[in-house]
Amino acid sequence: MKALLGDYPVTAALKRGEVRSDRVRLEFADIRPPSAGFKRVVRDLEFDVAELAITTFLMAKACGKPLVLLPAVLVGRLQHSYLVYNAERGPLAPRDLAGRRVGVRSYSVTTGMWIRGILAEDHGVDPDRVTWVTFEEAHVAEFRDPPNVERAAPGKDLVGMLLAGEIDAAVVGDSKPADPRIRPLIPDAEAAARAWRQRTGAIQINHMVAARKSVAKADRDEVCRLLRESRRAAGDPDMTPFGLEENRRNLEVAIDYVHRQRLIPRRYAVEELFQ
Repeated sequence: MKALLGDYPVTAALKRGEVRSDRVRLEFADIRPPSAGFKRVVRDLEFDVAELAITTFLMAKACGKPLVLLPAVLVGRLQHSYLVYNAERGPLAPRDLAGRRVGVRSYSVTTGMWIRGILAEDHGVDPDRVTWVTFEEAHVAEFRDPPNVERAAPGKDLVGMLLAGEIDAAVVGDSKPADPRIRPLIPDAEAAARAWRQRTGAIQINHMVAARKSVAKADRDEVCRLLRESRRAAGDPDMTPFGLEENRRNLEVAIDYVHRQRLIPRRYAVEELFQ
């Protein structure tokens, strides 16, 4: 089976061959970061089993892509600290972003989806009143950016535009800029994240695992077993829950956020994602 899975504590035992199966053999594609292969997952259906951003999965499902979710979170985190600004240019509060320009890799990127939901729910910022400056198209080819999205000029980069004042804030990814001028925009972001989790009863999923519908159910179940054992070998970390019921609330909140941002046409029941 052709597989795309990143290198994480929860996948380490599986990718090292410490967790094995007599039924399925996974051949791992060397794509780093794995998000660089997400277009191939949803456009070309190239992989039997693949890591996939939850927003991308939901959008792909809405477009009829023959993929099913497996109940394994590979990347989960609380996103509040990933919205940043250039403190050298003066004070800025989340509520000030209405009418401003915010950079993000792609409008449909999952961290951006969570940030827009946080701004709307907790700070009263209508995402439609923000100009979102992007650098890439969506993974799902059928999606068209809304009218308040513009593409950065060729050669521009997110951090450079932020430091130059060409954008007012930015949604950053895994590698937060080390520049001391760049700071989280949400005050006391870690405390705000803990409060969000307590209020919602959820974590903010980034990446889960999906499979092509053509993969036999017994083979998908075996992959789930391998993922579960690999996660257990990592100590069952808190931000990577495994299982449908363990992820029900996380998925309900994700579905609600994605729907409210008009990235999918309706709210799916959690069970639909696994069918």
